[in-house]
Amino acid sequence: MKKKVLIEMKSIQTVANNERSEMELTTTGTFDEKDGTFLISYEDSEATGFEGSVTDITVTKNELASIIRSGATTSNLVIEHGKKHFCHYATPFGEFIVGINTKKIENNLTSEGGNLYMKYTIDLNSTYMSDNEIYFNIKSLN
Repeated sequence: MKKKVLIEMKSIQTVANNERSEMELTTTGTFDEKDGTFLISYEDSEATGFEGSVTDITVTKNELASIIRSGATTSNLVIEHGKKHFCHYATPFGEFIVGINTKKIENNLTSEGGNLYMKYTIDLNSTYMSDNEIYFNIKSLN
């Protein structure tokens, strides 16, 4: 059953010259669990740079996550432990096909909420772009 949740997210990106940027976001959204698969959903805002879009994150165990953004901006990233995926990624500046090489997925979610951590690299045309880490903390509002 979908429940309203508070979503705390921290994103860290490190590019080739070791320049590091961090973004923190707290928003509300929905959270659901079915047969060990979790769905986190939230509306993007000006703070994320994707206003007018909705982001859905589906996570299965410590193996697979998909991040699908729909609406004004679209993207579909597949983060799968030990595998590289080529994914569609759109920004307000243009669309790209990026390579996603997953380093780690740490899924500590339960039907009540919890934590999720993902670490992966992004390349564009096989050229390294960045190391990325995303931390989620999901807390029930019900």
